[in-house]
Amino acid sequence: MPLKKNQVVTITFELKNQDGKIIEATSKDNPFSFISGADQVLPMLEHIIGEMLIGSKRVVVLEPENAYGIYEEDAIQVVDRSEFPQESELKVGMEFIADTPDGGQMPFTIKSINENNIELDFNHPLAGQQLTFDIELLNLRDATQEELAHGHVHGAGGHHHHH
Repeated sequence: MPLKKNQVVTITFELKNQDGKIIEATSKDNPFSFISGADQVLPMLEHIIGEMLIGSKRVVVLEPENAYGIYEEDAIQVVDRSEFPQESELKVGMEFIADTPDGGQMPFTIKSINENNIELDFNHPLAGQQLTFDIELLNLRDATQEELAHGHVHGAGGHHHHH
């Protein structure tokens, strides 16, 4: 049954890239919770979790177009070294966030450095990759009014407020 909107979904997962390398993993001691219908996980993943029973496990393989998109060559830009603060030490693989004119944020990675030409990659780091999620559905409950107001899960596996 598809997830209803505004349910708190608690899962453990192991995420591997197409080379089988583990990129991220959670455990039962430290699970991951999200609110359904709030764009907090990949839509295809949310759809598949909705077909699972509590306590069941599934291995989900997502093609790039259902994960973080295909790798786009257009998302590579070359800028001059002067675009970066002079004192910042730049290395290939470093990640930065650029501010977009409309106030959004665009993460990018330094792809190459050739004297004063810095090649930036605006693709998601996992773009173009087939991803494998090994998921166990631990719990499903309705979100509380407070969680909905705050837009995130409270308590175990969720977001913790620090006072």
